[in-house]
Amino acid sequence: MDRNKVWFITGASKGLGLSLVKQLLIKGYKVAATTRKVNAFDSIIGDQENFLPLVVDLKSEASVANSFRDTVNKFGKLDVVINNAGYGLGGALEELTTEEIAENFEVNFFAIVRVIQQALPYMRKQGSGFIINISSIAGFAPGTGWSMYSAAKFAVSGLSNALANDLKPLGIYVANVMPGWFRTNFAKSDSIVYNKKRIEDYDYLREFHEKMNRIDGEQLGDPDKVAEVFIRLVNSKNPAVDLFLGSDAFGRAKARLELLNRQLDEWKLLSYSTDFD
Repeated sequence: MDRNKVWFITGASKGLGLSLVKQLLIKGYKVAATTRKVNAFDSIIGDQENFLPLVVDLKSEASVANSFRDTVNKFGKLDVVINNAGYGLGGALEELTTEEIAENFEVNFFAIVRVIQQALPYMRKQGSGFIINISSIAGFAPGTGWSMYSAAKFAVSGLSNALANDLKPLGIYVANVMPGWFRTNFAKSDSIVYNKKRIEDYDYLREFHEKMNRIDGEQLGDPDKVAEVFIRLVNSKNPAVDLFLGSDAFGRAKARLELLNRQLDEWKLLSYSTDFD
């Protein structure tokens, strides 16, 4: 494996992002990691020559642009970008405010757009690069009570698939990664928020939200195993465009595909009926 690769990771101060930073540094890679807090990486020790902590506002084009400039100034290149920053939003669509919806899309989708736009000039100049966008199994097989979060993750998946086609001729690969439940802090209040406004008719959704609390600490996914998966992905001669992480995500994806296939067959005649005779 090429240990000279430079990795750029957003949302790296906790959870999966922090695990990726630590594991990649242990393996000898160069890592630039973004956070909103100056002291977020105090737990990281070791070869600081290979580590560049960056305080970045992902809502600011200038801040994102500066972070890539600093990365390339320190390491000389940019090989892998991992768009990991994001948070969950639970609630019925009718309960969510315009502000809650806009903020979730801003962080979960538009920040990714902003990061990719600023990364591409470096990758185009090199004629190489790999972009890994962390979507979610909810961006393929939505769970109940997470309509807007699922919509944002569907947008990430759609963007990833489109870019995989657009950028491959330039030597730049894109992977849409859809994790299931991992044993991180994602179920906690600093990574997930719920609707403030409540409508009694949607109280049945609270059970699905409470599931987040019940599963916390018992998730099947081990975040420390993800770095090795990503290393294998970016070094593959034929990398996956869509990759489900975790047996739970894989199972939900298979069930969704089986349902889609049944619906295609059931409604095939109606689908064909709109063609010219």
